[in-house]
Amino acid sequence: MKIVVFSGAGMSAESGISTFRDANGLWANHKIEEVATPEAWLRNPEKVQHFYNQRRKQILESSPNEAHSLIKELEKIGDVTVITQNIDDLHERAGSKHIIHLHGNIRESKSSGPNQEKCYYPIDGWELKMGETCKDGFQLRPHVVWFGESVPNLDVAAEIISKANILIVIGTSLQVYPAAGLIHAAPLNCTKFLIDPNASNMQVPSDFIVLSETASEGMLQCLGLLKEKSGLN
Repeated sequence: MKIVVFSGAGMSAESGISTFRDANGLWANHKIEEVATPEAWLRNPEKVQHFYNQRRKQILESSPNEAHSLIKELEKIGDVTVITQNIDDLHERAGSKHIIHLHGNIRESKSSGPNQEKCYYPIDGWELKMGETCKDGFQLRPHVVWFGESVPNLDVAAEIISKANILIVIGTSLQVYPAAGLIHAAPLNCTKFLIDPNASNMQVPSDFIVLSETASEGMLQCLGLLKEKSGLN
């Protein structure tokens, strides 16, 4: 059985990581165009670097929550792939084996020059400094997809979802495109779950099982249903 988990910012909120779109979220005190676009980097790379250094520091001080652990437990009943919009590494630290980062991984850096997706460099600690360069001599920038940039793993993710038997969409507002459109790649016979406290207000196809719960509570219910279906209860 192929299980795909599609996670968003609400997945990490229970770990204390700021979400982008909540009233008290990450962008409340920052303008997107000043810290999360290619133009911002060209205009003021030091400011952008500082912003992501602070995000990385917060992530390193956070831990996976119960929902992350429950997703790892899904591996007992099927072949699990996690497709995440999050740039943190909490799925990795919870032990999930197969993870695709749509919007990059803040624990890594990449060249700010051409061929940015050719090579990624792990960051030791929370700080990526100005003056640190890749092997081609270009300044290293965070390995994140900024607004206005393409999403390199989008086609890979769509292909994986198109073969899913189970799709669990969790903690995403489904407002960030093109990633939000991935839910429509799931086959008709796929069992689909949507887990989010605001899930009942979202527009999703009628064949989704909607759980208006936090990530942890929703995953607990979802895992119970799947174990029952698999005869593991």
